[in-house]
Amino acid sequence: MDQKQQNNFLFGLFKKLKKIAPRKIAVWLACLFLVAGAILLVGQIGRASENSQGANAQYVSAKVTKILSDNTSSDPASGGRMLGEQLLRIQISEGPHKGETMDIPNYLSALHNIYARQGMRIIVRVDTQINGSYTASVYNYDRNVPLLSLAAIFLLTLCLIGGKKGIKSMLGLVFTLGSMIFLMLPMILSGISPILSAVLIAVLTTVVCFILLDGINRKTISAMLGTVCGVGCSAVFAELAGLAASLNGYNMQEAESLLLQADSHPVQVQGLLVAGIIISALGAAMDISISIASSVHEFHQLNPALRPTDLFRSGMNVGRDAMGTMANTLILAFFGSSLNLMILIFSYGIPFSQLINTDLIGVEIIQAVTANFGMILSIPLVALFSSRIISKSHR
Repeated sequence: MDQKQQNNFLFGLFKKLKKIAPRKIAVWLACLFLVAGAILLVGQIGRASENSQGANAQYVSAKVTKILSDNTSSDPASGGRMLGEQLLRIQISEGPHKGETMDIPNYLSALHNIYARQGMRIIVRVDTQINGSYTASVYNYDRNVPLLSLAAIFLLTLCLIGGKKGIKSMLGLVFTLGSMIFLMLPMILSGISPILSAVLIAVLTTVVCFILLDGINRKTISAMLGTVCGVGCSAVFAELAGLAASLNGYNMQEAESLLLQADSHPVQVQGLLVAGIIISALGAAMDISISIASSVHEFHQLNPALRPTDLFRSGMNVGRDAMGTMANTLILAFFGSSLNLMILIFSYGIPFSQLINTDLIGVEIIQAVTANFGMILSIPLVALFSSRIISKSHR
């Protein structure tokens, strides 16, 4: 192929690409990123299984075919939970021992309380020895069907009520979860900075979701810029707050467990606090950014003569109205996730000076405040971007 033919080929390819809708390009790029992340994740899981001490353990579904004995009784102190011991006959439903039947004991305590009934499905841990023999123990209820059904009902409701927008929202949600699982986690597990990983995922998720929802236009570009800048401010504020309070990823609950996995997964634990805050702030920042950008766009459509300052003022008014409820949403989300911890701490009657200086409380406060900080800063930023960008559409 000579130079002229190459130029003609490239020119023809470029013309074809121009005809492709931006949403299709976004979907293709999203699929490419997810496939690459899935490959990385599979590699991480494989390496973990090779290096893990429990590599001979498998968790599989099994069916309780018969209750051979039931020596349990109701315990009023634990809310009427059944305590004691059962002897179960189970049939393994998957894995290398699929179809095999065996009898196993089931010990029920106040915390590990899996009360089995005939015909129900449970998850069992199968430990295989070097000589090929194996033992099984009750691990938990098999929740695959109810959890998947709940997710399916949610997605169906989203599509039915939202129509085409609901379907696009579902695609955006699937991409967001996929990017977290198949891209961010493998990046962090492979030793890449958690903060850098979270920032890249936040930018990618913001761009793809807004393009899926509304294409590439002045409104979505304004919302993208406001979201990314707001989340970036949240990350900077979180880093500064962590330095001032001497708190980072090492002060979080799971830090010790992650350090024990350092040989197989060189996670940079220190940056996990800020990375978590970036992801926490992303949803609220996206929500308020698209709301303000859409409002400014509508104001401009109704009255194209409005000046950028007028559009900015209108966007700020919309943002202020939404700010109170959005701030409550984030604070309540963090409080709800730590409800058990709060009850435990207050039940001990810990003095305020001790309470406020515990690592767990300090981390929760930084997470809640800095996530709100990013959302609040998104309001003037997206109002500024949208007022300047959208007002140019009729000039």
